[in-house]
Amino acid sequence: MFFRYNGAMTNDFGNSERPNETRAATWTYLSNHSHVLISLAHRPNARVRDVASQVHITERAVQKILQDLEEAGVLRRYRLGRRNLYRINPDAHLRHPIEAHCTVGELLTFVLGPELWKAATREPDEYQG
Repeated sequence: MFFRYNGAMTNDFGNSERPNETRAATWTYLSNHSHVLISLAHRPNARVRDVASQVHITERAVQKILQDLEEAGVLRRYRLGRRNLYRINPDAHLRHPIEAHCTVGELLTFVLGPELWKAATREPDEYQG
């Protein structure tokens, strides 16, 4: 239930919102970790700066997430000249107990479709660009 106070809406929890604002812009169903993973699945040789821009987080946050994903065995990083190439392990399981029965590959297939992310699973010697 919302109450009007000085032009703003106030709900039972004391949170106020403007009538035209939506709460949808303040949260998403997927975490920043999954957003970074999806971004790299789409473009395995993306720069940290590009991933940060796409996900709308800082470059430092992307670097931390990449470290987390590498430590979890979800991602491997290869150095190709001055760039990085990221290889995704599609068989890694999601981490939360509610979704642990699902794999990274299933998540990527759901979000990107079955073929779009496959290049991100090939080893660097198989990579064509």
